[in-house]
Amino acid sequence: MNDELTLSLPEFWAWLMTHPNCILRAGTPESVIYDDPDIHWGFGTEENDTLVIQAIRGKRPLGEILVAPEQVAWVRGFAGELDSEYIFELMAESDTEPFAAYFFVMTHGMEDEDPAAKVH
Repeated sequence: MNDELTLSLPEFWAWLMTHPNCILRAGTPESVIYDDPDIHWGFGTEENDTLVIQAIRGKRPLGEILVAPEQVAWVRGFAGELDSEYIFELMAESDTEPFAAYFFVMTHGMEDEDPAAKVH
């Protein structure tokens, strides 16, 4: 597997929606939502094309991340410090240097998919 992966937001988001059970945590520089056995992740879109991901327990939303697609220049993926983690950073450009506006820590990367982990 490559050390680092670069892809577009639409490519990443389409893949992410097929792997909700593989999310360990997700967030922004200011906040993080952690997965738990009784939480499921839901995806949606708001009227202005904002991408939505929710952590839901039963029918009650516990946390929500709103991704503004126009802020995401590209997605960078790389292996985490733990063997069981793969990190995807949704990169935004700034006047000085790019920064991770959003992140998703997954149980695997795109190249080492486990067919049993996919949700059908």
